[in-house]
Amino acid sequence: MTLDLSGRVAVVTGASRGIGYFIARELAAAGAHVVAVARTVGGLEELDDQIKADGRGQATLVPLDLADMAGIDRLGGAIHERWGKLDILVANAGVLGVISPIGHVEAKTFEKVMTINVTSTWRLIRSVDPLLRLSDAGRAIILSSNAAHSARAFWAPYAASKAAVETMMRSWAHETETLALRVNAADPGATRTAMRAQAMPGEDPETLPHPSEIARRIVPLASPELKETGLIFQAKHNRFVAYRQPE
Repeated sequence: MTLDLSGRVAVVTGASRGIGYFIARELAAAGAHVVAVARTVGGLEELDDQIKADGRGQATLVPLDLADMAGIDRLGGAIHERWGKLDILVANAGVLGVISPIGHVEAKTFEKVMTINVTSTWRLIRSVDPLLRLSDAGRAIILSSNAAHSARAFWAPYAASKAAVETMMRSWAHETETLALRVNAADPGATRTAMRAQAMPGEDPETLPHPSEIARRIVPLASPELKETGLIFQAKHNRFVAYRQPE
């Protein structure tokens, strides 16, 4: 079934490149008005040009560094003033930090990972939660990673940040499970992105799926027909999985 998001408003962070860029395009192609958030003005303008070329949907460009917490607060206020609600949140923006022994990670690097990946995600949720509750079918998609569960050596800051955002997502989903709002995490898996190249410089990117392919799998989580909440969607396997307690 073709996804129809006509008349719906979607926020996508990290929309200037990679998975966020293609999620924004897919949402617009389904008819949504995309509020595209990123630091890079040039990337946002390229996205806007492509959405216009695709011929459906519209974009509002928001150049914003997600370390600017007051700016995130203003974003929610601006959306309320213009549209009076929000239908879709895609919290995609994130940074890797460094792949390093945990004792060698510099404080400023750790703090940046936590600020962008965790604190800004919480601030974004706080800013738009009231707006998503005003939608007849609010949908929140929080981008995560298998690193949150594998806890592999040398990945501590990034893994810890993704474990944190997944925990926030689960708590938020429990808080809203009796509402029309559905909240899920999405694990894109290994994808041909700049972040993946930074983490795995010796890997052949041609062996990985293109971010456009992963975006097409994730965007159906924005459907008004979606029933699932509080789960992880594994894009690699195109399936939802539930959490388990430690054994």
